Amino acid sequence: MQDFISIADIDRGKMDELLGLAAELKRESGQRNDLSGKTVALIFHKPSLRTRVSFEVGVVELGAHPMYVTDAEIKMGQRESTHDIGKVLSRYVHGIMIRTFAHSNCTELAAAADIPVINGLTDLNHPCQIMGDILTCIEHGKSMDNSVIAFIGDGNNVANSWVNAAGNMPFGLRIGGPSGYAPNETLLEAARAKGANIKLITDPVEAVTGADVIYTDVWTSMGQEDDTAERRRRFQPYQVNADLVGHAKDDVIVLHCLPAHRGDEITDEVMDGSHSVVFDQAENRLHAQKAIMVDLMGK
Repeated sequence: MQDFISIADIDRGKMDELLGLAAELKRESGQRNDLSGKTVALIFHKPSLRTRVSFEVGVVELGAHPMYVTDAEIKMGQRESTHDIGKVLSRYVHGIMIRTFAHSNCTELAAAADIPVINGLTDLNHPCQIMGDILTCIEHGKSMDNSVIAFIGDGNNVANSWVNAAGNMPFGLRIGGPSGYAPNETLLEAARAKGANIKLITDPVEAVTGADVIYTDVWTSMGQEDDTAERRRRFQPYQVNADLVGHAKDDVIVLHCLPAHRGDEITDEVMDGSHSVVFDQAENRLHAQKAIMVDLMGK
């Protein structure tokens, strides 16, 4: 693995290897120095709580130095080409994480750089999130070989990365949302070509019935604010509330990648209830990302 851009770029064996390493790093928190003496550039075009803090803490816990860089410094593609930025950073640091809008910013940077590039989020994918999510599912007894994951809401970058994961692992994936808001069609076709068991369902009750995991995310992602009112109207029937959760398995776990708009896509009752593992999930971003960095930069 030279970069970590999309889960679709790796296979089941590599996913299992990274998840095992993440669990090991979680047990040995603060006891490892795999990246001693190295520097990792963290490029942010989008604001962040979890991505910034988890990556900075993870870099430090592995013995390296994080360098926080915003677009105010580099103005990628404006002040300087993405290609040249990748070449220059390759002479200074040992790895790059980028959280950006256009997926092409990430892929072009990775193509130019001579060092590993990690996708911290793009409008198309959020692979680090899903690796932490799967770690959380496994910790709570949900096998990726036979569980049913019900993703309720917008077919956004998080849903796209679940689609990618379903191409590698034989869990059942149900995407529950209104017509016109499905995940990326190209990614769906690619995952199904690999044997993925993915269903697009417009009835939220049907989507969650018998599910092992219910997952939701905001109805309006960054950059879609002009569409907020229409999205709230269309997605209201897909709110993850106690009634909807009641149609899933008794031991269902509820995930949300955060930040949550409480009262919209999820209620306080569910978010803070006995089925919620949302904050375990948030913590596991740290451990999953440390595993990715060790795999890419620790050798």
